[in-house]
Amino acid sequence: MNDDEISVESSRATEAKAPIQRRKLSHEVLDRLLVRLRAGEFPVGAYLPSERDLMQMFSVGRPAVREALQALERMGFVAIVHGEGARVQALSADTLMAQISDAAMHLLSNSQLLLEHLKEARLSFEVLMVRQAAAKASPEDIAVLRSAIAEQRASIDDPVRFLKADMAFHRAIAAISRNTVFMAVSRTTLEWLEHFHRDAVTDPGAERGVIAEHEQVLERIAAHDPDGAATAITNHLNRANDRYRLNA
Repeated sequence: MNDDEISVESSRATEAKAPIQRRKLSHEVLDRLLVRLRAGEFPVGAYLPSERDLMQMFSVGRPAVREALQALERMGFVAIVHGEGARVQALSADTLMAQISDAAMHLLSNSQLLLEHLKEARLSFEVLMVRQAAAKASPEDIAVLRSAIAEQRASIDDPVRFLKADMAFHRAIAAISRNTVFMAVSRTTLEWLEHFHRDAVTDPGAERGVIAEHEQVLERIAAHDPDGAATAITNHLNRANDRYRLNA
């Protein structure tokens, strides 16, 4: 028997001696409800059985049922309405991103390195999206992008309004993909970064620079030039990323 085989046998022997962990009843109830939800037994808009019915169905007490239902609510599968019960909700990419948003913000708020990684990931993500936008954009899409830039010009002296218009421009690029996952990731990423945005009040003219860079991106999208659009968005985000940082 070689060293690898000895290691595997030793690992199996250790696992065999480990005590079997008892699962909480609520976890078992949750797993069984998830199976039935995924099978379509409870369609969107329908109510799950009452707590009493679930207690009888699974032969468990009320605490186990309530914990399982609360877990389903946190996961976005149901909405618990007092006096009515747990109603099945439609899941979406936005719902999924919302589930991790609070935890992500906590992590980002305590790690400059993680924030830098997010900015790096966003750059790669936006390059992919702007390439798709340049390939797919319709005249109506171009009009939406122009409108977002026009809103930026109109709000150049209002930092809060200007930032919202800035975000709207990037969300509009994601929307051109017609991909709901891209749109949800873009929206959530921008919301996370907005928390760390530092308005360039000490850098006069920065807003006009942002508008000029957005116009360059728009020009390349309108020309259906994926390479040019990718270069324009890369230049823009490499400069803009300096505005996102943790509090000193």
